[in-house]
Amino acid sequence: MNGMDIIVTGLQPWDVEIGSNCKNIAIEFAKNNRVLYVNAPLDRLTAIREKNDIKTIRRKKVLKGELPGLSKVENNIWEFNPKCILESISRLDINPLFDFLNKINNKRIAKKIQLAIEELEFKNVILFNDSDMFRSFYLKDLLGINKEIYYTRDNLIAVDFWKKQGIRIEAAYMKKADLVCGNSTYLTALAKKFNPNSFYVGQGCDLSIFDEKLINDIPDDIKKIKNLGKPIIGYIGALVSLRLDIDIIKYLAEKKPDWNIVLVGPEDEAFKSSSLHKMENVYFLGGKNPEELPSYLYAFDVAINPQILNEVTIGNYPRKIDEYLAMGKPTVATKTEAMSVFSQFTYLASNKEEYLKYTELAINDTNQDKKDAMIAFARSHSWENSVKEIYNALEKIS
Repeated sequence: MNGMDIIVTGLQPWDVEIGSNCKNIAIEFAKNNRVLYVNAPLDRLTAIREKNDIKTIRRKKVLKGELPGLSKVENNIWEFNPKCILESISRLDINPLFDFLNKINNKRIAKKIQLAIEELEFKNVILFNDSDMFRSFYLKDLLGINKEIYYTRDNLIAVDFWKKQGIRIEAAYMKKADLVCGNSTYLTALAKKFNPNSFYVGQGCDLSIFDEKLINDIPDDIKKIKNLGKPIIGYIGALVSLRLDIDIIKYLAEKKPDWNIVLVGPEDEAFKSSSLHKMENVYFLGGKNPEELPSYLYAFDVAINPQILNEVTIGNYPRKIDEYLAMGKPTVATKTEAMSVFSQFTYLASNKEEYLKYTELAINDTNQDKKDAMIAFARSHSWENSVKEIYNALEKIS
């Protein structure tokens, strides 16, 4: 797709501190199209509760006219902070009242976006919405949008924050969208219940630093563990009990005292208070800078993703699996529908006993041809390829 004008809305702003699907997709769009990336305006409660957050401070400066709302941030990409404030409505459980106020919020945003459209002289606009089901619900009609794409990458309605209105609103949004794109097979299947024009577009990953050829040495904290001469079974990522099964990690450590379990990432309270901290062969190395992670992964003998199964996790695309495979690491992960795309290159476990069995197999998995294939497979999951699938889906409905 070339020469189009695309408005991107979503849950993550351009100045988000963490990685963002929405930003990566926008950057890929901008290689051949113009992109207006719209940050969500402040709502009244957020303006108070998060008053010291740097993003809140910046939005308030826009409201006061101290910063421009529209600014070019990259070639063909403009970041836009609408100069308005929204009503805080996500917790309302009276549907007619929610819908009334949500339409007011949408009108406020649309009025400001229209000014940016006119300034940039956007024509025949496509709206790409990354799961912003409330604030973008009416934008297509309010702005006279040509085509609307709803992008689903998390099962948000399984989270308490979204359940109250999200179950109803997201279904309605998917139904009216011209196209729904999912980054996992599970989420795409859910979307198809509401819109037959729902397509799996895969997940993009930036794997440029996840290359074993770039590793010259490993950090001192994991080097000490490596020098003990035992297999390292490792996990990299946030240690959050909502998403990870502590019992699986504990089971592996108990059953295999001759293995060292290494966990790299910040912990939630459940992990901090868990009995894992009392186990001699379990090591918590804490959070690390993103550029350090490949060096830690390089030291692993087997990488694991002991995901707990619940409504939140079952459909998520696990980006860390691509990182593991890109480094050529034998990988054991929880079996889910979303993991089916990795079945040829990972060991998929349904319970802690299978985790133990498959990890033992993975330790001895030294087949070079398989390693080369898994690396190539992971690197096929690029943002370029994912966005190509979005373009292909658009062509199918045109």
